[in-house]
Amino acid sequence: MRPASERDRSIQRVNIMANQALPLAAAPPPPPDMAALVTTLETVTTRVTSGFSARIEALDRVPEQAIALAERMRDAGTSATGIFFLLASVAFLTIIVFWFCQSRLSRLGMALRLPLITLVALIVGLAAASMLASGGAVGQTLRQGAVITAAGCLLVMMLRQIMTAGLASGAKPPPARVKRLRRDLTLSLAWPLAGIGLQMVLRLWQAGPALTDSLVTLFVSLPSVLLFSLVARRNRRALALAVAGPRPRSLLRKHLARRWPAIVIGFLLTALASTQTAITVGAPLPATAVLMTAVIFVATPHLDALIGEWARLGVLSERVSVMAAAARETLRFMVLVVASAAIGTLWIAPLAASLGFDTWSVAADALQAASIALLAAYLWNVTGSVATRATGEPAADGDEDAPAAPRSRLETLVPLLSRLARSVIFALAALSVLLSLGVNVWPIITGFSVFGLAIGFGSQALVKDIVSGLFFLIDDAFRFGEYIEISGSKGSVEKISIRSVSLRHHRGALTTIPYGQIDKVENYSRDWMIEKLAFRVAFDTDIEKVRRLFKKIGQEISTDPAIAVDLIEPFKSQGIALVEDGTLVIRGKFKARPGRPWLIRRAVLAAVQKGFQEHGIKAVPKPLLNETPPHGDAA
Repeated sequence: MRPASERDRSIQRVNIMANQALPLAAAPPPPPDMAALVTTLETVTTRVTSGFSARIEALDRVPEQAIALAERMRDAGTSATGIFFLLASVAFLTIIVFWFCQSRLSRLGMALRLPLITLVALIVGLAAASMLASGGAVGQTLRQGAVITAAGCLLVMMLRQIMTAGLASGAKPPPARVKRLRRDLTLSLAWPLAGIGLQMVLRLWQAGPALTDSLVTLFVSLPSVLLFSLVARRNRRALALAVAGPRPRSLLRKHLARRWPAIVIGFLLTALASTQTAITVGAPLPATAVLMTAVIFVATPHLDALIGEWARLGVLSERVSVMAAAARETLRFMVLVVASAAIGTLWIAPLAASLGFDTWSVAADALQAASIALLAAYLWNVTGSVATRATGEPAADGDEDAPAAPRSRLETLVPLLSRLARSVIFALAALSVLLSLGVNVWPIITGFSVFGLAIGFGSQALVKDIVSGLFFLIDDAFRFGEYIEISGSKGSVEKISIRSVSLRHHRGALTTIPYGQIDKVENYSRDWMIEKLAFRVAFDTDIEKVRRLFKKIGQEISTDPAIAVDLIEPFKSQGIALVEDGTLVIRGKFKARPGRPWLIRRAVLAAVQKGFQEHGIKAVPKPLLNETPPHGDAA
């Protein structure tokens, strides 16, 4: 073989180096570790499959464990039938006493009546349990049954009252639907409470796990979820109205009310699937936590609607102080905080403890942040209550053609000041919460300060708009609802912000004008206005007759209470204003308060048209001005 030349050896070395470097240069980024994800999914699937198979296989041990339970009961001198009969007797007696006291003490307030009748029912139930079985496992079973029944009656009554209280105001469904909803709620809430009693009996008598699992799953969990889902589906209209509360309703509340029955059903099905999956994989969820979470989730929106109506009535009532009305509104926020804290205590606290977190430290920080938020919410609601008391309720809908009634200066400035105060409260509360959590807020404050200086130096027009608007408001140049003209735009003042004013034209167009572009304001809604009306009549019309007719019309209109309140000077004739092309232009006028001159003008025009017909006065049309003069008439 011919030895390789020096050139060939150089080429081979370059190719070898290129082949070694190519994988490094062209190597794609490492793919995501899908193997770990697949392994995790396979592990979970295997655990669920094996757990489900184990639960199915455990059903073969149910007869054996049932026989063992029956033998333990016989050793105690009773039987399963006898225990459940005695337990049903105690529960039935407790329920009868509870509902009897409920009907007899209906005049007492709810806060006093419910604890009192629950205590009476509990005492009667415990006394009956002691009479039927004084001691042993049977007596303990009956006493726990009395306690669970009394507490269950209290819980059912409270939940039923909370979930149907929103139907007392606003749009009310027919009484038959309300009665059906209360009856269905009682049945659907009583079933899981009876299931708790069954669990208690099985645990007290040391029933086998297979027997307990099968009985609780088939006779408690599945029927409870399906029953309540059926109730929510059947009474979806009434439940939606109960959550929506009275009008006016916010957009968020409307959407929540419309979807609330479906949300409840979805939550219950998810809870059922979660609990059954947890049992299948061998990590059962605590039954008390699941039940309390379901109660809190279902009852909180209904309780919020109930407190919201109570707070609204407090704001509108002069007998309730502003501070008390704000406290009522703050109670809504407190309910949300308590519900969140309860769910966090039931689920997040055990998880945080298992991960090594100091739960007491976390709870202390959360309590401090919640206290700051509650104080800020109270100040927020005080501001809102003061603004509502100052501005009053919005007027009822009237004539569609009528413009909005002008508001006072106080009603114009208070909403703007209220928004400004709420913004300050929110900012201070947010900074205080961050400080309580150990977050350094000075960089945030410095950043906002620099941002504000940049805006001040870089946007002179914005500063001009804000300063000009401040002086316009101080000068009381316009108010909400007034009809004004600014920079060639006319309309009623619909919105006032810190940098612009929005005008709604009578044809519907909305114009937003920055304060810095306003050179003058022409206000048509202040103090008084004079409305002048022109009528064309024939040249031979008796002017004195028209004058007397206008005077009579003015006197008659002045006696109308709906018009007299806005009329300052009655309608009267101003005589001949113009002679034009063989016709007389007669003018009349009236002086009125601004706001509703259209009402007076409409009455005057109708009366003039009727008077002209009755007195034989002929109105003539305006002559056309674009007629070509006859040939040769041009001067």
